[in-house]
Amino acid sequence: MIEMRIVGVRVEMPSQQPILILSERDGNRSLPILIGTTEASAIAMHLQGLRPARPLTHDLLGQVITALGHAVQQVRVVDFREGTFYGELVFENGTTVSARPSDAVALAVRTEIPVFVDPAVLDSAGVVVSEDDEAEELPEEESEDEVERFREFLDTISPEDFDEGK
Repeated sequence: MIEMRIVGVRVEMPSQQPILILSERDGNRSLPILIGTTEASAIAMHLQGLRPARPLTHDLLGQVITALGHAVQQVRVVDFREGTFYGELVFENGTTVSARPSDAVALAVRTEIPVFVDPAVLDSAGVVVSEDDEAEELPEEESEDEVERFREFLDTISPEDFDEGK
């Protein structure tokens, strides 16, 4: 199994489909997984440090597991068939429970447990990220500044500015 880090959740355009991004801890491959909006929100909220006043479903699941005297040791993405990823929770006693990767990762971010991917899954569905690709990404602060400058530009133009007769 290959240990991964949770990069975050992105939105694919134009479909607005949320994508969970995992990347190798010691490599240059990433694994994009299409997920539902509920799971995307649960993961993104927790990664951003937002804690709701009442527990969400994944918080509740973690609390129930702990209350029953057990602990999840790791999350695994174990298969990729016909465009669908399959995951599992691995408990301290070796028991495994099938889970959607999105739900498993939502639990993992809350309980700070590692995420692993089967090498065959990463070989078939992983994407190689070169150092050049990483260098092109703007830091979040610069990205927000760029968006703000673009919004300001849009506020100063009108459709007539694009009239070819001018």
